[in-house]
Amino acid sequence: MAPFYYIEHSLYFMKEKQSINFFSLTMIVVSLVIGMGIFKTPATIAAKSGTPFIFFSAWMIGGLIALFGALTYAEIGQRLPVMGGYYKVFAHCYHPGVGFTINVLILISNAASLAVVALIGADYVSDLLFGQPSGTLFNIIVASVSVGLFYIVNLLGLKTSSRTQNILTVVKISLIVLLISSLFKGVTVPPHGINEGKIYTYDGSNGALLLLVSLVSVFFTYGGYQQTINFGSEVKSAKTMQRGIVVGILVVLFLYLTINYTYIKVIGFDQMKNANAIGSLLFEAWFGKFGAKVFDFAMVLSVLAYVNVILMSNPRVMFAMSEDKVLPALFQKKHPTTDALVPGLTVFAIATILVTFFGKGVDDVLSFSIFLDCMGMSTSAATLLILRRKKQGDEVVTGALRKWTPIFCVIFVLSYALVAVAVVIDKPYSALTAVILVGIVLLLYRIFYYKKSS
Repeated sequence: MAPFYYIEHSLYFMKEKQSINFFSLTMIVVSLVIGMGIFKTPATIAAKSGTPFIFFSAWMIGGLIALFGALTYAEIGQRLPVMGGYYKVFAHCYHPGVGFTINVLILISNAASLAVVALIGADYVSDLLFGQPSGTLFNIIVASVSVGLFYIVNLLGLKTSSRTQNILTVVKISLIVLLISSLFKGVTVPPHGINEGKIYTYDGSNGALLLLVSLVSVFFTYGGYQQTINFGSEVKSAKTMQRGIVVGILVVLFLYLTINYTYIKVIGFDQMKNANAIGSLLFEAWFGKFGAKVFDFAMVLSVLAYVNVILMSNPRVMFAMSEDKVLPALFQKKHPTTDALVPGLTVFAIATILVTFFGKGVDDVLSFSIFLDCMGMSTSAATLLILRRKKQGDEVVTGALRKWTPIFCVIFVLSYALVAVAVVIDKPYSALTAVILVGIVLLLYRIFYYKKSS
């Protein structure tokens, strides 16, 4: 009996060592959602919404839809607890070709977006250290070093990368709470600069249009938590998956609504329309002119947290795609000690660093990802209804909300479909680009995989 005991004990220890607990999963959710946008985007949304009522309505509606989405993806993660879940839901519920197409484009988009974010972070590092922007070479070096640093962190395994993420996220949340607390200082801080951008005016009859335009930006500020299901097989339990995603979104909701209220009170609604770096203004309420440096630090921290969590998530998608033989078997290789997904992590990190040489202009080229994200969110969430029809994972899904989740799912799916329509109206060429790219990748799938497997 002794050998079997030791084998069982060793397997249990390895699972514990590499599993994600409730707190770590919550921090991953918060990190996937809260990036740099909350320090800037509300100024743009104020310009689009026209009135404080429409402004707050957009944030509350967006938050409610995000909560519905959290409940939806939490149940998907419970029913399909696998590594690389965002690929697996498409492949399992629709077709491997759909999973391949959507996730190849998302992987490319994520690598490019990570490069752009790292380059923006380099700007803030330069401002923090030297008080002014530096040259292209400095930005590329700093961006590459930040990716390389967290590449090493992730090579050390899930336990190390998740703990690092916890620390970065807790510090970032603390800084946001500090911003919110400027509300109680009783001061107002006027903006120092205004970005060029259209300012919409409420005329008494265009409220619905202003709300829809505002919701597009709000929805993307709330997005990102869907990638949490990529960690499905590494989460301690089905209950942890549900609680982590939902509590994470509730934390985001509280922070977003309270910081937006603070922006309005400390800066002023009309004054903040298209204002530059509104987060910096709240830091000024506490630290005066030194507040700009604190803001730079907060932005650098946000970038580092984003770099780490994206490097954690994307190689897991590549692992799942490799399991289905739509990527080479190499991407299933793990480090024998840390279980790090070395090939996927290495390829994704190298791709990101290479993209930094193309500069921030890549972000404009990737405007198609806005439409792709809408369609991805809508169709991936809809897989819950398919999983329920198949009764997959019925035994692990419990709770009073179980009977309501399909309704939440349908509302979420329709909401993102509506936003996709809004993106088509606002950026038709970006939407067309996304459709063309989907067609091209589907064709590649048919040529290189489908015919071989048939």
